[in-house]
Parts: sequence; C-alpha cells; structure tokens
Amino acid sequence: MNIDQDIQPALRDLFASQRFAVLATDDCGQPFASLMAFAVTEDLRQIVVLTDRHRRKFSNLKTNCRVALLIDDRENKGSDTEKSVAVTAIGDANEVSRDIDTALRELFLVRHPNLAGFAATPTCTVVSVRITSYQLVSQFERIREWRPEATVTVSSQ
Repeated sequence: MNIDQDIQPALRDLFASQRFAVLATDDCGQPFASLMAFAVTEDLRQIVVLTDRHRRKFSNLKTNCRVALLIDDRENKGSDTEKSVAVTAIGDANEVSRDIDTALRELFLVRHPNLAGFAATPTCTVVSVRITSYQLVSQFERIREWRPEATVTVSSQ
C-alpha cells in the first residue's frame, strides 16, 4: 500500500456521489455495523454523523472511540469488481461539544435536509470522526492510503 496525497480528488468525488456509509464500532469485542448518513468537512479531516444518544453505536463509541467507516460506489453488478471504488476511513469518533456542534450540524443538514426533524430531537447528538487514515481501493486490487495528520500545510503570511 502506498501513501498518496493525490487520492484527495478521488475521495472528494466519492463523497460527493455517496450519502451513506457503514460505521463499524466495537461492542465488547463484537464488531457492530450501522448504516449512517454522513457529511465530510472541506479539508477531509472529519466525517460527521448524527445519532441518538440511546443507540448501541453511541454507547459503543463512548467505550471505544476507534471506528471505521466504509463508503463505496458499487451498483451491485458484475462489473463492480473492476469499476467500483471503496474507501475505509479510520479514526476516532467523539461527541461534539456544544461550542462547535452548530457548525457541524449545519454541514450535515445541508447534505441531509430530510433529517432535520431527527437532528432537532433532544437526544440527537453530533459525532465527529477525526480521520487518521483513508484506504482507497479501486480497480479491484489498487490500494492507496492517505493520512491527513501527516500532511504538512504551509501557510503564507
């Protein structure tokens, strides 16, 4: 697997075309998967999901914040083997504090306005997954990785 910052355009294209991800959490050593609507920040460093505080996935991530999200563009056809793209986003999931909740909730609702009613419920919370790595698989066997925290940003002053 090679580390490749140039996969960012492929990630952006995939995220623009897909609205749902599979979130994998840990339930006392037992993997647990949940289908989640998601949004991603412009810098690709965070994936944002909303959940109810009373759900198993929320309890799981409070116990173990390490999660993975799978996002893909398959069409359930034989040609998916060669043509589809899948990314596994690995990171730490945490409930967002009230001071930044509004901005991330808004980012999420711009992408999923149909979930505004759910987002307004008292037990709904914003969870941010701070991404440590993306592993992008394309053409069946081509695997590339990007680690956002390893990216050096140079700013002009």
